[in-house]
Amino acid sequence: MPPKRKVTVREVAAHAGVSAATVSLVLNQKGSFSAATLTRVLEAASALGFTNRRSRGPRSEPKTIRFLKISMHGNTINRDHSHFISDYIDGMSAEALRRGYTLQIESHEGATASSIAQSLSGTTTRAVIVLGTELSQEDVILIQGTGVLCVFVDTFFEFIDANFVDMNNADAVFMGVERFRQLGLSRIGFVGSYVETRNFALRAEAFKQSMARLGLKVAKDAMLMVGSTVQTAYRDSVSALQQKELYEAYFCANDVIAFGFMRALKEFGKRIPDDVAVIGFDNLPMSASMEPALTTIDVSKRQIGALAISLLDDMIKRGSSVPAVKALVGANLVLRESETKHSFPLRGNALTSGLGEK
Repeated sequence: MPPKRKVTVREVAAHAGVSAATVSLVLNQKGSFSAATLTRVLEAASALGFTNRRSRGPRSEPKTIRFLKISMHGNTINRDHSHFISDYIDGMSAEALRRGYTLQIESHEGATASSIAQSLSGTTTRAVIVLGTELSQEDVILIQGTGVLCVFVDTFFEFIDANFVDMNNADAVFMGVERFRQLGLSRIGFVGSYVETRNFALRAEAFKQSMARLGLKVAKDAMLMVGSTVQTAYRDSVSALQQKELYEAYFCANDVIAFGFMRALKEFGKRIPDDVAVIGFDNLPMSASMEPALTTIDVSKRQIGALAISLLDDMIKRGSSVPAVKALVGANLVLRESETKHSFPLRGNALTSGLGEK
């Protein structure tokens, strides 16, 4: 059998839609590039099986950490949510470079936990960061059982002996509900999703706990469950608003859901925030340019990505004796106009202004 032909830098460049010079700089960890460019180049190199041999001797095989971007059903890992994934990659790339690792990005569309576990078991891969957004508890256990060093990001399970880096959903949701309460609003609803992701479930539970902590009741019709894309959230919100009593404020499980919900409110002739106040979660770029601009929870995805690399580096150096770590990153509330026309600052540094944001 003839030897396998080596993939060239130009082929990777053509696949990624960038110049050969850009590919060379990215693969040799030089220069500064956006997360989107890094993602395109690293995914293209992985898809084509490109091997980067940049020096002689032992250093020709750099230490590698794989990031598995897993999309099982695509209800949350899709174009509507691509920005926060890029932020994760940005944080991972910077920290990996600082610690002397090469970050390899792989996309797994329509994957199953079994196929992921099988691919990990059949390789010499030593360490991976797994995007856990669409993973169930059983999926995490299956992937964790391969023996590969794993850190799961964007999900969290309390009773699994695995490593997680996620946002602190409980504190973040309380921050939003407390904001409504301090504005004098008490009839507060929640717009979540029937799509099964762990963070959605954690935010729905955190909403109920936050309301109870503030002495407020959650009526059955206060919890709206809609799709997780802009279009499905809009469609399901229209249907729900035709049947349910409208509350004076709503906390949305994420910004994408908030976009669809606000569109439905406008269709019903409701003014935001005069008739209905809205707060989202994620601080996506579109939030600042909406009409009205969306008040939202901001969690540093870059910090989560960097912490995941740091945790994995510690595991690599210390071996399997390291106990499981479950790290939760805090949040800020970015004030804009969707919950009030006037800014009422809260105590301490809990809030950040949306003015002057990049």
